[in-house]
Amino acid sequence: MIRVMLADDQVLVRAGFSALLDAQQDLEVCGEAADGEQAVALVREQRPDVVLMDIRMPVLDGLEATRRITGDPDLAGVRVVMLTTFELDEYVFEAIRSGASGFLVKDTEPEELVRAVRAVVEGDALLSPGVTRRLISEFAARSKEPAAAAALDELTEREREVMALVGMGLSNEEIARRLVVSPLTAKTHVSRTMVKLGVRDRAQLVVQAYESGLVRPGWLG
Repeated sequence: MIRVMLADDQVLVRAGFSALLDAQQDLEVCGEAADGEQAVALVREQRPDVVLMDIRMPVLDGLEATRRITGDPDLAGVRVVMLTTFELDEYVFEAIRSGASGFLVKDTEPEELVRAVRAVVEGDALLSPGVTRRLISEFAARSKEPAAAAALDELTEREREVMALVGMGLSNEEIARRLVVSPLTAKTHVSRTMVKLGVRDRAQLVVQAYESGLVRPGWLG
């Protein structure tokens, strides 16, 4: 059973998401919070698998709440997915850098929301695929000078290649086609790379791809 916590200051939004998620056999809503402070406290109490976190909330916004959650070693197993009204919310970029596993727009189709919750538990993908490349492009435009990345020395040549393709926004299926391997092999390479680098999920692998200089802004097509 995947345990999900909802953090949004709009009661109707929480009610709608809760009804949808609780209707799934493998999902259950284990708590609701109306602001960021409540969200952090409830996460520490409930230890959910996934938090659906609104970016704009009173008392403490979702961005700072996410930093507190992802920065707490005791909450390493918790995945945060940011909820935003607009596809390219100005805070989405900072949310990913702050440790969020991805983001969803609030008018996402119900089946996409359910799929996204399951996917993020597996560390499987950045969410909202339709805007992923634009998010990565924004990341590229703002990325700082690459830092020395001794950690990349642990990677094989193929793993570096796969990491670069993840950083460019390719899915496992697209990576498989590019490298002429099976999707399962591509997924295995991605998983091994994340383990070697000690990153939480695919979103953080993208961050490392840019900050290490493995992928540079001009590479985006």
